[in-house]
Amino acid sequence: PWGFESLRPHHMGWANDGLRFTLELAALTALTYWGFSEHDGAVQWLLGLGAPLLAAVTWGVFVAPKASRPTTDPVRLLLELAVFSPAVVALWAADSHTLAFGFGVLVVLHLAFTFLLGQRPAQAS
Repeated sequence: PWGFESLRPHHMGWANDGLRFTLELAALTALTYWGFSEHDGAVQWLLGLGAPLLAAVTWGVFVAPKASRPTTDPVRLLLELAVFSPAVVALWAADSHTLAFGFGVLVVLHLAFTFLLGQRPAQAS
């Protein structure tokens, strides 16, 4: 029961969905950490709360499964990169190079699997 043959595509899809959720939370955490650790005073609060809030609103409106204005590729991919890439940069800027690299690799793997597993939203007809 635990062999590779039990990993059907739908199981891989669930795993990739779980990875996606983890990456979303990690991106918000990275932006918060960067804002509060790399800045002082009012800028610290503006970026520490504003950057993750902007990312969360963007995700919720355009990318989330129940988005109010869902998008399809290529716009969707660009928006995903617009949320995940600043998180990588933020970790790097906060001298968390290993975390930045690992996060970036996981984002690339996740996005690759969304295409390989057919998890991209269909284009409007």
